[in-house]
Amino acid sequence: MFLAYTPAHYTFPLPEGHRYPLYKYQGVVERLEQSCVQKGLLELKPSPALSWEVAEHTHSPHHLRRWRLGELEKSEIREYGLPWSVEVVERARLAAGGTCAALEQALTLGWGMQLAGGTHHAFQDRAEGFCLLNDVALCARLALEGGTAKRVFILDLDVHQGNGTARLLANDPRAFTLSVHGARNYPFRKETSSLDLPLEDGTGDSRYLEVMEAEVFRALEGFKPDLLIYLAGVDVLAGDRFGRFTLSLEGLAARDRWVFEWCKQTSTPILSVMSGGYNRDHNLTVQGHAQTVEVGLDVLCRG
Repeated sequence: MFLAYTPAHYTFPLPEGHRYPLYKYQGVVERLEQSCVQKGLLELKPSPALSWEVAEHTHSPHHLRRWRLGELEKSEIREYGLPWSVEVVERARLAAGGTCAALEQALTLGWGMQLAGGTHHAFQDRAEGFCLLNDVALCARLALEGGTAKRVFILDLDVHQGNGTARLLANDPRAFTLSVHGARNYPFRKETSSLDLPLEDGTGDSRYLEVMEAEVFRALEGFKPDLLIYLAGVDVLAGDRFGRFTLSLEGLAARDRWVFEWCKQTSTPILSVMSGGYNRDHNLTVQGHAQTVEVGLDVLCRG
């Protein structure tokens, strides 16, 4: 049985009609309870909060203090995209803390998952795009500094480039950052990943999977990681408010299956996080995120 962490039990105030998809976290939990938990394949556990001391592995103490106290400029809050509140900051700690806890599961069981996270737009001293604490870069550093991994591969398949992660890990040759993203999508000023694979608006199943099987495979085989951190964004689906790609649920499942199969065949531990998903059809967002877990269980539980 595998274990997934979730911050779905914790909520925070949002203005009516806000674009942040808070609904999806509880929705994914409810679907997985029916499809996986009741069958004894998966256990769900509330995410623990990240300590501020551990957060300093990635973020500056001054930056963290200002966010704790709400001593922010309006422009900073606007760039972050969520109104500041004590609850919003605590929720960020829970999301990052769950990813760090899932890292331990990945290293001991072969797969750890956080049903949130993937906050790849957070920089050392700047929050943006709903991302305050960069859980991905933090876990890579914890694994590398702790000696539990020698080479960490961040496979970012959110539709938006992982700019914060790319910047935070740019000078560490032990970390490889790969981002498959919309060439003309947010962030409009991109950073340089170890490998960037920008795709055009309208990219669908065929082209996306072609890139996976050629470019992503080549990078994985060349780097030979002993830990894979997977940002399994579903904002690549057709109908996403901020996506611009046109993948189907079937294409998404094929993408996820490809990743989990590669990890299984190479015995590479995988840490997965949900990352983005903002579909106009809320059910499709929930279904896509839950499907990633269901596909992973199908692959990794198979004899």
